[in-house]
Amino acid sequence: MRTIKLTVCYDGSNYFGFQRQAKEITVQQILEEKLARVCGEPVTVTGSGRTDAGVHARCQVVSFTTGGTIPTANLPRALNSILPEDIRALRAEEARPGFNARKDASRKEYEYRIRYTPEPDPFSRNYAWQMKERLDVEKMNEAAAKLMGTHDFSGFQSTGSTQVSPVKTIYRSCWETEADGTLVYHIAGNGFVYHMVRNLVWSMVQIGLGKKTPQAMAEELKQKRGEFENSPAPAQGLYLAKVEYEPFIYENEK
Repeated sequence: MRTIKLTVCYDGSNYFGFQRQAKEITVQQILEEKLARVCGEPVTVTGSGRTDAGVHARCQVVSFTTGGTIPTANLPRALNSILPEDIRALRAEEARPGFNARKDASRKEYEYRIRYTPEPDPFSRNYAWQMKERLDVEKMNEAAAKLMGTHDFSGFQSTGSTQVSPVKTIYRSCWETEADGTLVYHIAGNGFVYHMVRNLVWSMVQIGLGKKTPQAMAEELKQKRGEFENSPAPAQGLYLAKVEYEPFIYENEK
């Protein structure tokens, strides 16, 4: 059996998240159905992360085993010929036996996008949080900087988190403004509790609106409330941007 590391991207607007559901269409379901056709046998994939309904991925990594003989160089092209247009296979690699896209991930990076739209914009509604109010990005960045390092994020997890530990290390946390005025939050860490990024964004938006001070972020980190007390930021603004792994030897490099 071969172990394959497959990198895909997708527009999550039409899916009930990544993970397979009993009665809803998900990205995992579509990938497994199409991989079964390409590999000539049933395939079960493991994703690096379980994006929620409406969340997008620029770089989602999945792993699976197969006895199929299709060369990895041909796998993305074969998949893309039968995948829906809102899911694309980017690259495929032979991985070491036992490689697991979720358990072996050492760093994940997300981005969250906010657009200032005095009137609702039908073209960006599925790809950003649209806001009528201007935000103080300087104060939001001051708050974002307080997330750097290792912290207990139990106060920023939503009910249903399956993480063993809420203690996570954050390597990057900052807001940037793009040329068209879109605000983009970048956060990278060794792991994330359920809804953590969206809950952090919601809190920083309150700071950007002047409802809280940047120091409130540090105080909320210390509270360890057990779960987030407010609704998370809307799903459509969130993107899984990058997944990294510790170096290891691929089978085709031996």
